[in-house]
Amino acid sequence: MLSFLGRGSAFADEHNSAYFESDGDLILIDCPMSSFEKLNDFNLTLFNHIYVLVTHTHGDHVSGIGMLIDLLQFSVKTPITIVAPSKEVEGDLFYLLSRIEGCGDSWYELINSEDLDKDWFVCPIRTVHTLELSGKCFGYCLNVDGKRVVYTGDTNTLEPFEKYISDDCYLYMEVSAYKSPVHLYCVDVLEKIKEYTSRNVHVYLMHMDDEKRIADVIKDTGAMFAPLKHNDFTMENTGRMLDGIFDITDSLYNDMCKNRTDDHNLLFHYLTDLGKTIVDADRASFWKWDKRKGELWTMSATGVDKIVIPDTSGLVGKALRNKSIVITNDPYSDPDFNKEIDMKTGYRTKSVLVLPVADINGDFIGALQLINKSGEAGFDIEVDPKKLSLAALVCGIALESETFLEDSHHDKLTGLKNRMGFYHDFSKKYKDYLIPDSGKQMSIFISDIDKFKRVNDTYGHNAGDDVLRFAANLLEESCGEKENIYRWGGEEFVMVMRDAGIEDCVKKAEEIRVKLMESDIIADGNKLNCTMSFGCKLFDPAKSIEENIADADAKLYTAKETGRNRVCE
Repeated sequence: MLSFLGRGSAFADEHNSAYFESDGDLILIDCPMSSFEKLNDFNLTLFNHIYVLVTHTHGDHVSGIGMLIDLLQFSVKTPITIVAPSKEVEGDLFYLLSRIEGCGDSWYELINSEDLDKDWFVCPIRTVHTLELSGKCFGYCLNVDGKRVVYTGDTNTLEPFEKYISDDCYLYMEVSAYKSPVHLYCVDVLEKIKEYTSRNVHVYLMHMDDEKRIADVIKDTGAMFAPLKHNDFTMENTGRMLDGIFDITDSLYNDMCKNRTDDHNLLFHYLTDLGKTIVDADRASFWKWDKRKGELWTMSATGVDKIVIPDTSGLVGKALRNKSIVITNDPYSDPDFNKEIDMKTGYRTKSVLVLPVADINGDFIGALQLINKSGEAGFDIEVDPKKLSLAALVCGIALESETFLEDSHHDKLTGLKNRMGFYHDFSKKYKDYLIPDSGKQMSIFISDIDKFKRVNDTYGHNAGDDVLRFAANLLEESCGEKENIYRWGGEEFVMVMRDAGIEDCVKKAEEIRVKLMESDIIADGNKLNCTMSFGCKLFDPAKSIEENIADADAKLYTAKETGRNRVCE
């Protein structure tokens, strides 16, 4: 759609001027001097041709055209065509450019819109603005990216544009904070804007004189300010953004690819920070969809702690449910937006963009969320998702890899971590406990369901699976903050207890033993009672992991040999 070099009225710092690109051409709608100053930072040699559609000849709309022609003639060499909306305006432009600006006839082409044959051009729309320019003020109907665009220019009425405004079209309309005979007064057009947005017309406001007052008036209408995009093209800002991107990717390479860290979550931190930098947002977060638990939780977030929410709530949940990008620049009017976090923290969310990410099979597994894009316009539905697509794609690939790794560390039947997960944790979260004389202590127990083979032989393997799941769930629910349970293999389980002595370990094992013994287990339709034996061991960092497990296993063997359903240390 259209982007704006400025959206202010005559006495603003940046005068109203829009642009878009088509097949290698740059199309400008008016070119005031404030816009020329920004165009001077464009690499105009990248364009095959430049077209300037003129709405009328007030200086705050055309004063930069002569300078642009000069620049193209003496430096850039890109051809330019000035398009007048009528024969009368064409004559005024010729006088302005040749007599006042002093541009040579051969430096540019000046044509009437009737002679413009381009797919993006539909027609000029004559409108009413100031008395002295009576009959010489126009808007345009265009076709941009396959969508109808209606651009009002300066006008004091919407009537000439009504027949061109269709459902799902894009309307760029001028609006003023103050009532006058030559502009559209924001209060007067309030109901008309609401009517348009109710028809899914994308309404963008431009040529504004007091944006703060206009924002207050139109806040509940669904209209948005025309998007200012010139910062993306200036060398200074582009360089700053690229420097930020390169810093992030260099840190990512050094930390991940050169093995400076083995924290996989750091990858998601860098990627969310990259997304934040690319679209100049205030905050970013990457969410994992845990379908088993029906939860969404942040694997990485800038500016906030980890958040866990039901997958049926929030804009992230909405994006995943609908399998589509979600953008809102008025989140408090969206029923899916969760206001509670803002209410708790005092943070004010003004705009949100959510890109759901999928695995290699196309199944959605998470989402990249950006909050509060710099500037009043908020996120652009066309531009910002394109900018973020690569970061979101890499996030999806990384999350899928993380999920594969996580799955390889878990037992499918019980959901507990398996032996591979056990050794992975020892290399990460338990590594400080492996150092002799560190002052840290840790205990372990290994447990075994008594006479489990008899369950399988008598009631079948489905019943046996139910017993394993029941025991695993009981063990997992018994874990404290510094305790973890693993399925060691078959009917054997291992618990690791950090900062716990042997007495704590024996006490925990005894509590679990009693709970299981007193539980009725429904196994494939049968009510069963099972018991479990335990071998407890204070972890000795002077010994290997395998030697410590063997010591605990010897205690378990004693418990089995001395009658089962008991705890030995």
